[in-house]
Parts: sequence; C-alpha cells; structure tokens
Amino acid sequence: MATVSLESVDKVYENGFQAVHGLDLDITDKEFLVLVGPSGCGKSTVLRMIAGLESITAGTLRIGEVVMNEVEPKDRDIAMVFQNYALYPHMTVYDNIAFALKLARVPKPEIDSRVRKAAAIIELEPYLDRKPAQLSGGQRQRVAMGRAIVRQPSVFLMDEPLSNLDAKLRVQMRAEIARLQRDLGVTTIYVTHDQVEAMTMGDRVAVLKDGYLQQLDTPQNLYEQPDNVFVAAFIGSPSMNLYDGVLEIAGETPTLELGSQRLALPAESLDKRPGLRRYDGRHVVVGIRPEDFEDAAVVRDAAPDRLIKAEVRLVEALGSELMVHLAVDATTVDAGDPDAPEQMLTEGGANGVARFSPRSRVRVDDHIDIFVATEGLHFFDAETHEAIRQ
Repeated sequence: MATVSLESVDKVYENGFQAVHGLDLDITDKEFLVLVGPSGCGKSTVLRMIAGLESITAGTLRIGEVVMNEVEPKDRDIAMVFQNYALYPHMTVYDNIAFALKLARVPKPEIDSRVRKAAAIIELEPYLDRKPAQLSGGQRQRVAMGRAIVRQPSVFLMDEPLSNLDAKLRVQMRAEIARLQRDLGVTTIYVTHDQVEAMTMGDRVAVLKDGYLQQLDTPQNLYEQPDNVFVAAFIGSPSMNLYDGVLEIAGETPTLELGSQRLALPAESLDKRPGLRRYDGRHVVVGIRPEDFEDAAVVRDAAPDRLIKAEVRLVEALGSELMVHLAVDATTVDAGDPDAPEQMLTEGGANGVARFSPRSRVRVDDHIDIFVATEGLHFFDAETHEAIRQ
C-alpha cells in the first residue's frame, strides 16, 4: 500500500487557464480521501494528474516515497474507476476483469484465481459468463470495481463512479464501495460533486473551489467547524442559511440583529469564539443550519428573545421531518457556489430552509414564530467570508 503526497501542485493549460493552484495534500496509507466541489473546481484534474493522464505544470507528486511527475501511467501502480465504467461490450464479465492481467502476461492459473477472488468480493460470481449489456447499472459498476481490485494496486482512483446510477442504487453502492475499501485496505482517492457522498464515505474530505483547496478535514469537522462561507454552504443538505447580521456585545446579553428582528446570543458564544468581541456593532455573515430552526409551536418554553418571525412558502413532508421553505426578514449572503440556484425557491421568494419536527402543523402562507437554536450559529467575517473564531 502507499501514501500519496501533492506538494504545491499547479495545473495550467496551454490556453493559460489555471485549473489547480498550489495544492498541498497528504493522503495517508489506507485512507479514503474524497475530493469534492462544484463543477469546474479542479477535482477531476487533480485525480487525472495523480493517474498520469494530465501533466503537472509545477509542484511534486509522490506515491510512496517515489516522485511520479514523469512516470508513465502504467508504471504508477494505480487503478482507476471511471464514471462511464469503460467496459468492453464484446467481452464477458470474466474477460473484462481479467483484461489487464492478460496484458501483463500473468500466468493463466493466477489470472483465474484473482478474477474469481475479485468476483467473490463484489458478489458477481454468477455473472462471469455474461456480457455488460446483460447487466444492470449497479452490476456494471461492480465489474469496473472488480477490474480495479484484481490488479492489486497501491492506490485506487475513482472519478464520480456512481453518477450514472439512480438514487436508490447510489445509496447501496456508496455503502458497498466504502466497505470494499475498508476490507481491502487500499489508499483511495474518490472524486464527487455530491457532498452527501463525500460526507458518508470519506475518512477525510478535501473541499475545492476554483482550483483552490478550501478545507481538508473529517466530514463531521467540516460540518461543525467550516473555515469559510463557501464550505459552510456546500457541506450539508439542505444548505446552511446565510444572512447578513449585526452583532451587539457591549451589553449584559450579546445580541444579533437580523433584518428588523433581534436574537439573544448565549454568553458562551463569546467564550467559544473570542474573535467575536472585535465585531461589536459590525456586520457579520450569520450561518444557521436548517435543523437549528424549529417551529416555536412545538418547542416547550421557547424564550421570546430566541424567536424570529417568518412566512411559510412551501412545506415538503418527508415523514420523519418537514422541510419548510421560509421568507425571513433578513438579507441573504451569496456563498459563491456556481452550481447553486440563484434563489432557493424562485417563485415563492423563500430565503430560508428549516428542518421542522413532523409534529409541526405549519401550512403554506402561515405567519409563524421560529425558534432559533442560537448556540448552533456560525459567524463569518462579512468581507473575507472566513470563520470568526480566535
């Protein structure tokens, strides 16, 4: 197995476009690292540079302790799983899995042993004599995985391998790939634009935007401690609500002004984020996760100074919860995600999403009080969009 290290890696194309800027990444042995970000952020370019399918303009790539910048793809001891499976339609499943081994002139008995072992791991033993056209999308993806497994590489590279599957199958395959990676113990770098995939699969997640690394951390830390507005909005589904607010912390109780409304902040907000003391009377970006909004009608002893008013624009009943789109009297802040819609709900004019308890009985056009779990608020500098902490 192997570590993978990228040191100050740049990628500039012949037309002058720079797709990757000074990327530093250290992927440990047996780690499952996910590269995630919106379209055009450079994540697939990074993967292709590691694979040797794209040249590196500047910087150093190491696999293990060996510099790989000029090493041919076939000599890098990596296996890649593509978005479109890249199977040979005229070959059986057996022959597709065995193809790379035959090219490498591996003895036939060893080929047979490795193919059948891989087929057992991916549960395709009954399908070895079938051709790809006779398989479902999930089975084809398993064949592509089997072809990577059978090579016994030091590193797996996966480029959006689940994007062609339907939603239910994607959930199933997510779990299968994560299990396989743990069982095989192979260092894996996985590219996706789907932050749910990133959060559920990766040991760590690297968030990219415009070719720059925004944050590298565990999924939970990315969710709970985003470094900037972009990461805060990108990680989490539905996205974090972002508003312009004004802090007042000179009095006994710190308060936050949102539009025409005011919320009391717990005193520990300043203990957790001492840097907030520098923002007295200043504008900040306030982040509120959908689960930190709740229908005040179902909250016992909801303090009046932790309530804001809103109008219900849309209610999505999901059984275990209600997804409620709201019109809140507050100015929203653009997180800078090029894939995000201009508004959450264009026709209705909603500028907030809440995750309500199913006990709530709110209806469209209701004017309601919302309880805000202010201990969960996130604060960012209004100009730099960086998190306010120390």
